Amino acid sequence: MTVSPDALHDRAVGILTTLVGFDTTSRRSNLALIEWVEAYLADLGVESRRVSNADGSKANLMARIGPAAAGGVILSGHTDVVPVDGQPWSTDPWVLTEKDGKLYGRGSADMKGFIALALAAVPELAKADLKRPAWLAFSYDEEIGCLGAPAMIEALSREDPPPALAVVGEPTGMEVVGAHKGILSAKVTVTGHEAHSSQTHLGVSANMAALKLMGELTAMADRLIADADPASPFEPKHATLTIGLIHGGTAVNILARQCSFSFDLRSPPDQDPAALLAPFWERCAAMDAELKARFPECGVEWELYSNVPPLALQPGGPAEALARRLAGDNGPLRAVSYAAEAGQFQRGGFPVVLCGPGWIDQAHQPDEWIEVAQLRRGAGFMVRLVEALSAP
Repeated sequence: MTVSPDALHDRAVGILTTLVGFDTTSRRSNLALIEWVEAYLADLGVESRRVSNADGSKANLMARIGPAAAGGVILSGHTDVVPVDGQPWSTDPWVLTEKDGKLYGRGSADMKGFIALALAAVPELAKADLKRPAWLAFSYDEEIGCLGAPAMIEALSREDPPPALAVVGEPTGMEVVGAHKGILSAKVTVTGHEAHSSQTHLGVSANMAALKLMGELTAMADRLIADADPASPFEPKHATLTIGLIHGGTAVNILARQCSFSFDLRSPPDQDPAALLAPFWERCAAMDAELKARFPECGVEWELYSNVPPLALQPGGPAEALARRLAGDNGPLRAVSYAAEAGQFQRGGFPVVLCGPGWIDQAHQPDEWIEVAQLRRGAGFMVRLVEALSAP
């Protein structure tokens, strides 16, 4: 007999307590958490496999529970979390704390809550007579550009047979989300030539040059707002472009030798970030030539931090149909403006939706929390998943 949602919920809370206790901030390794999950799965007779980064300091983890059969369902979540530095927490962010029906702790909503639910379902999946397998796919470095998932997705696509679809458990309130924006982030560095600020003809201010480039981006951001599609399902409806970091100069009376700024562009599926940014990169190249003509050591350089594809709506697809049935969701197919790994799964050939406990509004905040009621809904989702995979 399948476990009750209440029992699976209680098991998930215990697992979440353990997971929150691992400081998996993206700047740190996630291997301690991965090792714990490996041991947990091994105790249940489930083999797992790492897909590590280049130096082995971080790892994705994937595992199949059930037969090597077609129709498998991927339960995917990222193990890393954002920093707590400088945030005014009222509880210890690395100790899961329950207050007034909420569980506080870094990653409780984003997204160790979903991982805990998936792991809590493993004992039931392992003993059930599954006709189709469940796959666990836990990644690293999602918070700094979805860096870990692509190698894991490629490995999943090479399985024989490969899984049929994926559910990425980002916090959506256990509502099915079928689209998200992509994100491209980049850093631009302008190198000038130092001189006394009264002798502008003898140098180049990197700050002044960088301001011209930032003005180009500001104008682009305004155009994106003006060109918004009124029918877009996203909020805001337009692509967004923001400059998040600026560093430049050493003193008010010195022409700045260097100025750098970083920006991100979040685009809906119908807008190509490369095409949007092409005129800006051309302007950077032109300024690079202008500055080098004055002083050979001057110039403009740029590098991409991340380029995460969007998730495009696929109404009526198999991932949506299954997730709706398991979540009991009869509402509209939703779209969100944040980026996630679902777009990478879609690019890898997997039908995919977002559906997980908690709300994105609590993510990245001090005193991050997830409602107990949300975990209970997620537990019901997992119980119904066991039943669905066991059905002929």
